[in-house]
Amino acid sequence: MSQEIWYVRNCSLFQRLDEATLRRLEQHALIRQYAKNAPIYMPTDASDGAFLLAAGRVRICSITPDGKQAILALINPGELFGELAVIHPGRREEQAEAAVNSTVVWLAGDVLRGLMEHSTDVSLGITKLIGLRRQRIERRLRNLLFRSNHDRLGHLLLELVEQYGRETDDGVLLDVKLSHQELSAIIGVTRETVTHVLGEMQKSGVVRVSRQSIVILDLKGLAAEMKTVAPFCPTPKRAVAASVDLMPLKAQGGATN
Repeated sequence: MSQEIWYVRNCSLFQRLDEATLRRLEQHALIRQYAKNAPIYMPTDASDGAFLLAAGRVRICSITPDGKQAILALINPGELFGELAVIHPGRREEQAEAAVNSTVVWLAGDVLRGLMEHSTDVSLGITKLIGLRRQRIERRLRNLLFRSNHDRLGHLLLELVEQYGRETDDGVLLDVKLSHQELSAIIGVTRETVTHVLGEMQKSGVVRVSRQSIVILDLKGLAAEMKTVAPFCPTPKRAVAASVDLMPLKAQGGATN
């Protein structure tokens, strides 16, 4: 089995496809490796296809008029990104870059559109994906407009629990490495503000912050403070297993699109 088809098969969006369809998708797929911080695509790049993250992590970003980076989404292995180009080919409006050394599979737009026409699972999956990401961006926009810096960060931590939460004896570990600068780029504040607010939360016993991790010590308390319900943690303590990299990565320059 080729690497392309192995990665595609392990994407939940394509798991129910038959072997012949997977092979056709493979024929129009390309594996590319990107070093940390290398661009995968840039604003105004021509686009007619989507990307599947096989290993690593990807940031979807927008650059503000004053040159600051705003992080719109974080992509995890097994997820599709750049999917709007499948429905509306043209020019991209945001940029994608590797947050760490990453392996990406490019999937041709005409093949994906053909799959959407013949597979309700794929069509519904891509439509839900677009809707979910739009919902998250709109929620962050409302937070930017109407919430304090403290509440912006609190709601972001709850969102990260939904994506990366792992139950431990101490609380819920956010099983993703994000710098204070990256957190600030997601919620539209300065790095110093993120550091200050996290310090306040730590003093109140809601979180524990270290150089490498954030643990939510009182998830229900944080949710109540944000006037919402505690999110579902995707990795219960009893189900935690050792993670295995999909393939070893070598630091390389970014690939061309």
